[in-house]
Amino acid sequence: MEVAHASELAESVGDLWKIWYTAIPAPGEMVAEIERRLDLQSQGKMVPFAVIDPDSGRAVGMTTYMNIDEPNRRVEIGSTWISKEVQRTGLNQAMKLLLLDHAFENLDCIAVEFRTHIHNLQSRAAIAGIGAKQDGILRNHQIDRFGNLRDTVSFSIIASEWPTVKHGLISRVGNVENKTN
Repeated sequence: MEVAHASELAESVGDLWKIWYTAIPAPGEMVAEIERRLDLQSQGKMVPFAVIDPDSGRAVGMTTYMNIDEPNRRVEIGSTWISKEVQRTGLNQAMKLLLLDHAFENLDCIAVEFRTHIHNLQSRAAIAGIGAKQDGILRNHQIDRFGNLRDTVSFSIIASEWPTVKHGLISRVGNVENKTN
């Protein structure tokens, strides 16, 4: 992710930033959000990525490795959003395949976590759809941008599940490694 992605991301976000149960930056906040994520990267707390549409070559979303726990070989994939134009096209699953593959096969993760707002039914379905299992609900887990208490649904994929999850994702989106080289 680079600040240079800001204008494409500002165009791609559409009205997603208005969804009350998630924290997606508004078009005018995109540079600040990218800078925030890059600052967290410099502190070793996050690895942010711009999501690039392979058909157009344009940045159409964001995702991250966050809550990086090296001693316990765990990472969370989160703070993800993609433009409505590319939702339900397989891009999210392809992106998750790349991130999960790197986490399990290069970083030697024991588990990869996903978290989402209890009311974000679309995200919950997408996470379960890639093969993650629901671990539980963290009640009153966070305070949202409006000052409301948020219940967070926690999911994970563990290392022993990765081969099956990987085959399932490849069967749906193909081998994305060949498409990214």
